[in-house]
Amino acid sequence: MTATPTSQGPVTVRMFTQRLSSTPRGARLARYLALNQLHTWGVPHGSGPSDAVAVIVAELAANAVTHGRVPGRDFELRLALVTGGVRVEVTDTRVERPPAPADVRRRRSCPLAAAGRGLLLVDALADRWEVVDREPPPGKTVRAEVDLPGWLSLVKGAGDGPG
Repeated sequence: MTATPTSQGPVTVRMFTQRLSSTPRGARLARYLALNQLHTWGVPHGSGPSDAVAVIVAELAANAVTHGRVPGRDFELRLALVTGGVRVEVTDTRVERPPAPADVRRRRSCPLAAAGRGLLLVDALADRWEVVDREPPPGKTVRAEVDLPGWLSLVKGAGDGPG
């Protein structure tokens, strides 16, 4: 039996990747670039998802600069428009991992702790998040997703959404 190929429309993958200096300026630039990219993809400034992604990128980039910095190494911001949402990834080259989502949720009982509030914001604003090993090692990636209700109609309405 021979398989017959089926015709499918083209699939557009929307991804943005930028390496940034591990400095406070690099962290600020990450937030600015993320907001600009979302706007380009049709997620307007000031919308709930745009605001959530802005805070998530700001916190993860600040953590990469503050806790994940290795002298002479950059951090990387990656955004992807995935089915149903936006995925944010911030990667640094430091091996030490931040607490897992479940550990961050346990910290909610200590809101005045000296550290760890940034990940509480990520946990509150992201629909899902996790910490994974960097590929290639060394390092780690913190990945967060924000759902975009009505994403398919939003993107297809722009005329260049995924097939």
